[in-house]
Amino acid sequence: MRNLKKQISSALIILVMAFFFISCVNEKHDEAKSETETDKGAAVEKTSLPYDLENPVKYNMPHNLFEISGIVFHNGNPKQVFAIQDEDGDLFYLGLNDKESKFTKFGGKGDYEDLTIIKEQIIVLKSNGELHMFPMSELNKAEALNVVKLKGMVPKAEYEGLAADEKAGKVYILTKGSKADEQNKATSIYAFDFAADNTLKPAGTFNLAFKEIEALSGEKKVKFKPSALAKNQRTNEWYILSSVNKLLVVADENFKIKAAYPLKGGNFNQPEGIAFDKDNNLYISNEGGTLAAGNILQFKLKN
Repeated sequence: MRNLKKQISSALIILVMAFFFISCVNEKHDEAKSETETDKGAAVEKTSLPYDLENPVKYNMPHNLFEISGIVFHNGNPKQVFAIQDEDGDLFYLGLNDKESKFTKFGGKGDYEDLTIIKEQIIVLKSNGELHMFPMSELNKAEALNVVKLKGMVPKAEYEGLAADEKAGKVYILTKGSKADEQNKATSIYAFDFAADNTLKPAGTFNLAFKEIEALSGEKKVKFKPSALAKNQRTNEWYILSSVNKLLVVADENFKIKAAYPLKGGNFNQPEGIAFDKDNNLYISNEGGTLAAGNILQFKLKN
């Protein structure tokens, strides 16, 4: 009887140990599976960009757009692109295949960085945050009249990005760098409501955290200094371009960062401007270099 009890006791111990071993194995398997699924999810995030950044259609710009900066389309029409270049207060407009461009003067010499169009008004951004605004009806003139200068709209900083969301009736100004951004370790974006009387009313501030960009880009110590932004109307996502780091950051409509893509290869000499056309094709403009003209790269939306 005593031997029988010992046998039963031994059998119970073996069963308990076997159950514990199986549980540990399953737990490790589940953890490994979870990690694999996470890795796959990250891979899906990385490959979800609906554009092939390595195979663009290139359009070389005329010599007077050697230092092309911001670009925009009117109502997304790709037959004519509007652009500025860094040093002159001229608004250029041309077809992507044109060998020459027309232009209308709107200001004197200055560091002009980006432009946008909203409600038939053209707005141009200077690096100090000053805005120049004039109606599209002034095009085809040698010099635009009724140019309104807006100062003091944003804090003192360096600015390179300007965009409009016509559907929402908003304008956004993006900092390239400031002491506040360095302290906060984030890039600031200032939103404005575009009123019926063509004035801008403050409508909030957004931030792009450097650590989040570093984590998603896979690069360490990223000095994120964005040069342009544009909204993809199909997905309601913001595409933010950084020339210094050669990065493309994608965020949701509230600027929550979703992904970051390094701009690799020789296509991106100095990416300064970004835009979408009405078919949601992506365009990035590059300043010229020693052996290259200024250009606009078209990235067609994948089917």
